[in-house]
Amino acid sequence: MTPPNNDVPPGSEALIVQHMALVGHIVRETMSRVPSHVDRDDLTSAGLTALVQAANAYDPERGVPFNRYAATRIRGAIVDDLRSIDWASRSVRRRSRELDMTRANLATVLGRTASPAEVAQAAGITIEEVIANDEDVSRAQVLSLSASEDDAIGERLVSSAPDPQAMLEHRERLTYLTEAIAELPDRLRLVVEQYFLAERPMGEIAETLGVTESRVSQLRAEAMVLLRDALNMALDPELVAPAARPNGCAARRREAYFSAVADRHAAGLRGQMRPTPAATYNAS
Repeated sequence: MTPPNNDVPPGSEALIVQHMALVGHIVRETMSRVPSHVDRDDLTSAGLTALVQAANAYDPERGVPFNRYAATRIRGAIVDDLRSIDWASRSVRRRSRELDMTRANLATVLGRTASPAEVAQAAGITIEEVIANDEDVSRAQVLSLSASEDDAIGERLVSSAPDPQAMLEHRERLTYLTEAIAELPDRLRLVVEQYFLAERPMGEIAETLGVTESRVSQLRAEAMVLLRDALNMALDPELVAPAARPNGCAARRREAYFSAVADRHAAGLRGQMRPTPAATYNAS
C-alpha cells in the first residue's frame, strides 16, 4: 500500500491521486471472491467515491495513517454497493416465495425433499420455469454480509479457491501417485492405465491380457492397494499397515516397490532424467 505522506494536505487532489492504486487493489481483491457477473466498474466507482470522501474527512491529528483509514472507507463502500445489487424482479421474488412454500408443503407430505419435477407439478408450472426461477434468485443473491466495516474484506467474502497449503499438498500427492503408477509391475500398470485413464471396459482389458474379467478385477484391486500404501508410505507412514509376514517374499516385494517409488521421486526432485530400477514386485 502507498504510505501516508504528511506533506500532502487532507482533501487535496494530490492525496487522492496518491492513493488511487489502493482502490484498484481492493477492487481486484473483491472481484476474486464474488460472482463473475459483478461489474468491476461499479465497484471501482464506489471505491473512488469513498476515497474522495475519506480524503475530505481525514484528520491526521488522530494518528491513523491515511491509507489505513481510506482502505476501511473504500471496503465499506464496496460492500454497501454489493449489498444493493439485486437483479431479481418483484415477480421473480414472489414466484420464489411461492415455490419455497410449495417445497415446504411437499416435504411435509412426502417426508423428503421434493424433486424439481414434483415442485413444478404441484405449482402448476413447467420444470423449466422452476429451474429458471431458482437460477434468477441465485444470481440475485450476490452476498450476505453481516460483518462490521472495521473487518477486512477477506473475512467477509467467501472464496471457493483452495488455500495455498492445500494446493501444494494436492500437487505433491498427484506427483507421488504418478510416480507410483509408473513403478507398478507391467500388468498392474496396464490395468490401472487402461481402466482408469483410457476408460476401457474390463472385458477389453481382459482380452488384451488373455485373462478373465475376474482376474482383471483382482489385478485392479491389487494395484489399488499398492498405490494406496505407496502414497501413505511417502506422506503418512503411520497409515501403512504392517505386513502379515514381515520377512516373507510378499513383504520384501512390497518394500522394493516402495523403494522404487521413493527413488523415482528423489530423481525427479533432482531434475535427473535417468531411468530408475524397475520394481521387483511381480504380479502373476
